[in-house]
Amino acid sequence: MPRNGDTTAPTPTPAASPAPATATTARIALGALGVAALGFGAYELFTLTRPGDPLDVTLWLAGAVALHDGLLVPLVLGAGLFVGRSGSRPALRGGLLAAGCLTLLALPLMLRPGKPNNPTVLPLDYPVNWALALALTALATACVAWATRPRRKRRTPAPPVPPGTE
Repeated sequence: MPRNGDTTAPTPTPAASPAPATATTARIALGALGVAALGFGAYELFTLTRPGDPLDVTLWLAGAVALHDGLLVPLVLGAGLFVGRSGSRPALRGGLLAAGCLTLLALPLMLRPGKPNNPTVLPLDYPVNWALALALTALATACVAWATRPRRKRRTPAPPVPPGTE
């Protein structure tokens, strides 16, 4: 209700638009599928493994979380700070992404336990090859960053002022 002398009408509040029924149904179905998958995984873990395996899995998962939060996240945040201030962001992001993928692919081969009985199973020197691939990735990233760097526009000098027109 307007007060004395107040002629402005109250602003109507927009009606809350409910999500479409299909989106809600899809969310519920996907949530139920996820819970069923978790239940199946827990059943498999506790019924088809040896007695000490669930503890080993728990320790492995805790180690993965500690490695992620203690090493990977600080490295990614530091790289983001480095890339965020650079003029060649797309090239640096691509190079870091390629280096991360190379590392993820090479890590299992580099961390293999000892030498295999069959020397033809893992015949290469994987740490050296990984370092070489990272060096080539860094070189390619530097070339792309240099080729796509932002260039300063040259200022054309003002034409000379003829004498006597000043």
